[in-house]
Amino acid sequence: MKKVLIAMFTIASLTAAAQEGPERGPRDEGERLTPEQMATLQTKKMTLALDLSSGQQKQIREFHLENAKLRKEKKDAMKEKRKDLTSEERFAHQSERLDHMIAQKGKLKQILNEDQFNKWEKEMSHRHHKGKKGHKRQKEHREKR
Repeated sequence: MKKVLIAMFTIASLTAAAQEGPERGPRDEGERLTPEQMATLQTKKMTLALDLSSGQQKQIREFHLENAKLRKEKKDAMKEKRKDLTSEERFAHQSERLDHMIAQKGKLKQILNEDQFNKWEKEMSHRHHKGKKGHKRQKEHREKR
């Protein structure tokens, strides 16, 4: 009887593990947000976090809209040639991305006051470290499989 119960639990657990669950996170195949929607949401989040004035909100929304459109263009362009990139092309892409980030940081510095900018920088630093920790955990989890 004991062996039958163990066999039943084993089969039940394997069956449960084999079931497909719902797709999670932003990478599922559902409809994505438009650049305008993304810009609006990001602006609202920054307004809540940094207490932006209405003039700053308009400038930040334009800033986010420009970035969202550029990000969408780059993503679509990279989909096709991602696998065939040489190391020089990867380096050029990453260098271009970092140059863009430096320019964007300068634009934000002009829009935000000093306190707001410092608070934004602190939050970005926190997100960067948080993301790295999460990435390490995902990598470790994949290696265990």
